[in-house]
Amino acid sequence: MSGGRPSSWTEEIQQDAWDYANGGWEKAGDMIPSAVGLCIAINLPKSTLYDWSKQDDKQFSDILGLINAKQQNVLINKGLSGDFNSNIAKLVLGKHGFHDKTDSTHSGADGGPMEFTEIRNTIVDP
Repeated sequence: MSGGRPSSWTEEIQQDAWDYANGGWEKAGDMIPSAVGLCIAINLPKSTLYDWSKQDDKQFSDILGLINAKQQNVLINKGLSGDFNSNIAKLVLGKHGFHDKTDSTHSGADGGPMEFTEIRNTIVDP
């Protein structure tokens, strides 16, 4: 199927999905909004959800985009406040492109030698 509305998508499923994305995840007892939580809210398997995500349906992609944005926001805020275990928050934020990175490069620009500038401290008697 190329584009168009997913085959089993109904107005009721659409409304339930928007409700989940707009706070229904909290009412359902979810700690964060998620695609899996959406599956449970609309009573459909993950495979259907992933099939829909491959199709060109703006309404559905907007719902998933909102869920992902809210998930990221909740993880950042609750991770920083200490409400969430920082290791779990960090793990899930990795799915949003956040990563620990230590740069231990010992070279200058474009891989060339590092440049050093001599700094001299001069003490002047008053």
